Amino acid sequence: MDVAPALLAVSHGTSSDAGAEAVATLVEAVAARLAPAAGAGVPVEVHAGFVDVQQPDVPTCLTGLVGRATVVVPLLLSAGFHVHVDLRDDVDAALARGMDVTLGGALGPDDRLVDLLARRLDEAGLTDDDVVVLAAAGSSDPRAVADCEATAARLAERLRRDVPVGYIANADPRVHEVVGAARAAHPGRRVVVASYLLAPGFFADLAARAGGDVTTPALLVADDDAPAELVDVVLDRYRAAAQSRRRAAAQRVSS
Repeated sequence: MDVAPALLAVSHGTSSDAGAEAVATLVEAVAARLAPAAGAGVPVEVHAGFVDVQQPDVPTCLTGLVGRATVVVPLLLSAGFHVHVDLRDDVDAALARGMDVTLGGALGPDDRLVDLLARRLDEAGLTDDDVVVLAAAGSSDPRAVADCEATAARLAERLRRDVPVGYIANADPRVHEVVGAARAAHPGRRVVVASYLLAPGFFADLAARAGGDVTTPALLVADDDAPAELVDVVLDRYRAAAQSRRRAAAQRVSS
């Protein structure tokens, strides 16, 4: 029987207990969805790793998975330096050691994340008259910035209003600048900041202090179940990478 690859879910890492617990809840929900019905097969191994702050880091995780085909899924909302450089380097180093490792795609942009953003805004009491600003983490990698802009454009289409994006770090304009510009352009109207952040923590706290009248929680909320939309996206990234791995293996055999 062909055993499905292990899933190594790699998040940024955080010093926030609430953030760490929220991400762990997502990983646990993914594992539960990949567990087969009784007697239906072998469950997919699901492991958690981190690119920064927390341990175990990715090289340590991959060393522990020697002999197991593995798909690395970045629990990152956009594909920037961590995906294109850090994780790519880690995966390439494992491949050079003879491991069977495939790197999946970042979580966004994805319309299901837009669905979740829209739900967080609805839960925060968004009205037709409110001005919405998307708060993203930010990156020095222009590919990550483009991903965030694409998400803002999709959210704007969903809400049928402009949604400018501001960044918390490493990119411009900053969230507080975009909030200030929104106030100047729309005097008397509420400014609602939509947090395009995976989990509670330092960046979510900074988004809440960026000057909005209301700031939504991150996509993962402490002490709550992982949203089905996020679980679905992670599973799709895993399955797409696993399928790509199978195609590559078939091509090697046929050649």
